[in-house]
Amino acid sequence: MKPTVMQLHRDLLLGNTSSVALTEQALAAIACHQEAGERAFTLVDAKAALATARQVDAAGLYPTPLAGIPVSVKDLFDIQGQVTTAGSVAFKRNPRAPRDAAVVATLRAAGAVLLGRTNMSEFACSGLGLNSHYGTPRNPGDPERVAGGSSSGAAVSVALGMSAAALGADTGGSARIPAAFCGLVGFKPTARRVPMQGCLPLSPSLDSIGTLARSVSCCAILDAVLSGGWTPSHARGLPPDVTKRRFYVTDDYLSQHVDSAVAQAFDDALACLSRAGARIIRFDFPELGRIADMEAQGGLAAAEAWRWHGPRLEGEGGACYDPRIAQSLRQGAGLSAVRYLELVEQRRELQAAAAYRLSMADAWLMPTVAILPPKLAELENEDVYAHLNRLVLRNSAVVNLLDGCAVSLPLTDQIGLSVCGLHGRDSHILKIAAGVERALAHP
Repeated sequence: MKPTVMQLHRDLLLGNTSSVALTEQALAAIACHQEAGERAFTLVDAKAALATARQVDAAGLYPTPLAGIPVSVKDLFDIQGQVTTAGSVAFKRNPRAPRDAAVVATLRAAGAVLLGRTNMSEFACSGLGLNSHYGTPRNPGDPERVAGGSSSGAAVSVALGMSAAALGADTGGSARIPAAFCGLVGFKPTARRVPMQGCLPLSPSLDSIGTLARSVSCCAILDAVLSGGWTPSHARGLPPDVTKRRFYVTDDYLSQHVDSAVAQAFDDALACLSRAGARIIRFDFPELGRIADMEAQGGLAAAEAWRWHGPRLEGEGGACYDPRIAQSLRQGAGLSAVRYLELVEQRRELQAAAAYRLSMADAWLMPTVAILPPKLAELENEDVYAHLNRLVLRNSAVVNLLDGCAVSLPLTDQIGLSVCGLHGRDSHILKIAAGVERALAHP
């Protein structure tokens, strides 16, 4: 069992290890990974990472739990002096970033050791994690399967001990999907809880910062630091209790085409929570049935992505895009302004329905992903790729449409359980998820 952020922090405070030692271990793991031909990272800045580690050790204070801790950063965020390629060769010749993204600057200020940039689906435009330019990070538990996306390299970096935590992004599940597929915890906050400045956009209405780590407490610490709410009280952890909690479960839209192994793991988790004293409440959410029509031609995400990528796709750099990514982005070209406004209104209606139906819920539970990680070989077929990409994104994308928050917890090393809440309920959902995590660990 790899240590959590808080366990590493305590070891640093007790003098049982040093930031330099942790960083050297992380860099050694990355080197072995790369020597094996694997592609979790697109850039490793060993010199800068070790310099930061030495500086933190020299101060000897470790004022936050992230001080001296090795963290990876998705190749979607600006890091001063580096080129943000977003997993694409189209941007390789772009200017170097003049400053850090807001969240990267916050991590630096907290003393985190930034190891380098992690691989991802090109422009964060897929839930599968494939990358035809830099190579596809493979599932740590089964190299014939995907690691999930778009934050594929981020998940692999944590799962294989190359970082203690990872900074990702989440527009439709990009942090939670790879967390579920790689046996990790992933957190998607309410959009705008964490500033997006310096993060390459995909869909500004849906984009949010995501984090991946080994425990709920790790993600809670990251959230507290990144959202500007860190205080020493966070070091005491989250109260883990599910007794009398009301967990809502819907058997309609989110339960369609669910793999039998996923369904069994989800049912087993519900039974475990019930034994721990939680109340499992089945409810209907028929409004979710409208999402399929909303997502035709790519929905809000495609419309907003086209506004940014359209000029680039139509220009000289368009030939550099992966054809599958380009095809997905081009869906937005056919959406009129009227249709876009209709989608915005339909989203508001869906959010109002969710506020009504979930008003008495402590949390809404669902499988993070309806299926097991697909095999790489089957994704060579374009129709299969498109179908499985939609299915992988389906459950998690609902939370983005609602502008909610969610924590994905591992049920197995490839299946996740999502603990979801409405807009602004982030701290509450993190506490609930900590209780669920404990209950599942002690059935």
